[in-house]
Amino acid sequence: MLTEDDIKAHLARIRDDGYTVIEQAASIDLVEGLKRTLERIEREHDLGYAKTSFEGFKTVRINNLLTYDDLFWEVPLHENVLPVVEGMLDRECLLSSFCSLVLGPGQEAQPIHEDTQLIPLPRPHIPITVNAIWALSDFTEKNGATRIVPGSHKYDSSPDYGRHYETVTATMPAGSVMLFDSALWHGGGANVSEARRFAFSCAYCWGWMRQQENLQLGIPRETAARFPRRLQELCGYSVYKGQFGHIDNRDPIELLGRERGKRMVWEATDAKKARMAAER
Repeated sequence: MLTEDDIKAHLARIRDDGYTVIEQAASIDLVEGLKRTLERIEREHDLGYAKTSFEGFKTVRINNLLTYDDLFWEVPLHENVLPVVEGMLDRECLLSSFCSLVLGPGQEAQPIHEDTQLIPLPRPHIPITVNAIWALSDFTEKNGATRIVPGSHKYDSSPDYGRHYETVTATMPAGSVMLFDSALWHGGGANVSEARRFAFSCAYCWGWMRQQENLQLGIPRETAARFPRRLQELCGYSVYKGQFGHIDNRDPIELLGRERGKRMVWEATDAKKARMAAER
């Protein structure tokens, strides 16, 4: 488990370089279980390659992963990853998207891009989304390891789509996780090996942002009701700063059968006033 010093070091690297690698963050048993589960889901649901060049004509992407198997619940909550995310954003952050990225042999390199360029904010800006790339296979030069432009999160522009850029390949052993400010210029590499490359993309955003995946509608309520409470909060059954996301002045987590959630900011303000008056 990460120490406070570990977390500070990873946060400093993300601040300075735009990314950090947590080597062997996940156990080999968990990694192998996740790979087997992905392969089973592909077979059972007859899932094939993506339909666009950006997503990859030889890449299998499975979205809304939390609905497929309980084992996937461990990924957004992982004790060696989530504390760093919370250090970049805050404890009230949200899961923005969670999908698999399985590159088949022959998959071409993805164009260099950044994940926030459709959001109308001048660059550079504070980190607004954080992506965790989970290596479920060894990430190598040959099998399509993610390519990055270190420090590009500080650039004042986004990359030109389709243009060639000098990059660094983020090689890492299976079980490692690369966390990066989503404003970092990056792209999947080309898989010129004979084997598939297994990975997850698990992205988080501020609690005041709209998530990339609409998890409240995409995940059946009976499924969400079985999640650990922290995962329910990450999926949007929560209220940011006691104001954003409420339903009729109540915490939406109560819809899942949980006891009373957070107080709304207005009620909390009155309670604070009453407490201060009683202490006089």
